[in-house]
Amino acid sequence: MKMLSTQLAGLFQRIAGQEEAIEDTARVLAQAAIGEGTIFLAAFGEMKAVALSALEGAEPLQSAAQWQPDSVITSADRVWILAKNHEGDELANRLNDAHLPFAMLVAEKRSNEMEADAFVSLKIDKGLLPTDDGGRTVVPHAMGALFVYHAVKMAVDEMLAE
Repeated sequence: MKMLSTQLAGLFQRIAGQEEAIEDTARVLAQAAIGEGTIFLAAFGEMKAVALSALEGAEPLQSAAQWQPDSVITSADRVWILAKNHEGDELANRLNDAHLPFAMLVAEKRSNEMEADAFVSLKIDKGLLPTDDGGRTVVPHAMGALFVYHAVKMAVDEMLAE
């Protein structure tokens, strides 16, 4: 348990080091709420934990809605793509082609190759804890994404209060 706690604390510290990218994400998303648009959450796989928290949690994200493939996105809206690997890349390319602002969070280590208006990478490519057979276990993609979500939500709430 102590090793898990230590590794998770380290992960959260690494993510917190991306404070500027997290603030950029909040700014992009707040534009929709300020402009009476919708913040579409395009969450894939286990990243749906963020959408669930944002839509049905104790403190929902203002102006948020679940993105669907048939969602109509206008210039007043913003999309937050949350993906483990490349699941959101096709949507990101379509948003780029349409010149629609979006933010992106990915679990894997990579750069902002999608040219998102705001980009956060959790930089998690393997498990946190070693196993007896030399592998790794405990891959906390959803936990890291929820940490980012709560930081973004706090910043959005502050921006909307001003």
